[in-house]
This record gives sequence, structure tokens and C-alpha cells, in this order.
Amino acid sequence: MDTMVFINLPVDDLERSKAFYEALGYSINPVFSDDTAACVVISDTIYLMVLTKAKFAEFTDKPIADPGTIEVINSLSAPSKDDVHRVVDAAVMAGGSEDRPEMDLGFMYQRSFTDPDGHRWEYVWMDPQAAEDGPPEA
Repeated sequence: MDTMVFINLPVDDLERSKAFYEALGYSINPVFSDDTAACVVISDTIYLMVLTKAKFAEFTDKPIADPGTIEVINSLSAPSKDDVHRVVDAAVMAGGSEDRPEMDLGFMYQRSFTDPDGHRWEYVWMDPQAAEDGPPEA
């Protein structure tokens, strides 16, 4: 079995979060969702758990970070530059915001956004040869 990744994020409004991630083209797995949490299916091995802050707090004794802070940047690969644009444009249309300028290094292209709760996501396309060989020398 492949390693599965579960990203857990606290949210203010569970229904808003579900609608936001569905607008990006992801689905909700109802088997692992209820009125306190939703399982967003990103791929066969990557899942995003959006949890009400009360539910999220059940998993930690530490304070939940304020929306204006950042502790992690979630980065996902995209199969093409067009897919990078599709996802980030959809995120902005669904209530997110593009939080920094695009980055184009030739062999790698990236755009990023924050979701309505302020969680940062980067979508990255990398030239397959560069992914195998490493970045070209400057």
C-alpha cells in the first residue's frame, strides 16, 4: 500500500471550506465527514481534513494559530502549467486570494494562494527532466 498523506486544517466555516475545495475540482468523501469535519479527496493518496476549530482542538494541547500567521505551506505538484493556472484561478474565484506573484524558473513554475481561512497552498509544475536530474546549473 502506498503511503497516504492526511493534511489536517482548522476552519471557521466547514460548509464554506467544503464548497471552496469542491470548486477546485476535489470531492468530499462522506464516509469520513460529519458536521465537525470533512474529508477532501485530493488524490488516491492525499486527503485534506478540514475540521471545525473545536474538532481540531481535540487533537492538540497547543493553541491554534491565528489566521494572520503561517506555520506551514502546503505544496502540491501539477501535471502542467495549465493545471497550475486552473487550480489557482479557481481558488481565487471561490473566495481565496493569490498571495504572491507567480514564480517561473524555466524548469519550474509555481503560483500560490490562501484559502478563505488563510491556509497557504502552492501549486508547482516541474519539467519532468529537471525533476529527474535536478535543476539546471545557473
